[in-house]
Amino acid sequence: MPTYVFLTTFTQQGIEHVSDSPDRTEDAKAEVESMGGTWKAFFVTMGRYDGLVIAEFPDDETAAQAALTLASSGNVTTETLRAFTLDEFRDLVDTMP
Repeated sequence: MPTYVFLTTFTQQGIEHVSDSPDRTEDAKAEVESMGGTWKAFFVTMGRYDGLVIAEFPDDETAAQAALTLASSGNVTTETLRAFTLDEFRDLVDTMP
């Protein structure tokens, strides 16, 4: 399955209720899995983004639905990146014209 990186930033609402964030993260994991995804990793980060999720989804559409679902809570904004493994990168390069 394709891999996606979700970069998250707390909204004002999210930071006001930051103590609920670990439970919300568990809920997000369950939501990802209910959509046919696989939750690979979660990190709280320092800097421009407050968190990072690595997940696999069957396709871009499902990953987009997950990002929209996560953001619709009002607690975070998201930036989603499609990630390619080294083997996938090799295949891309090998098939270049």
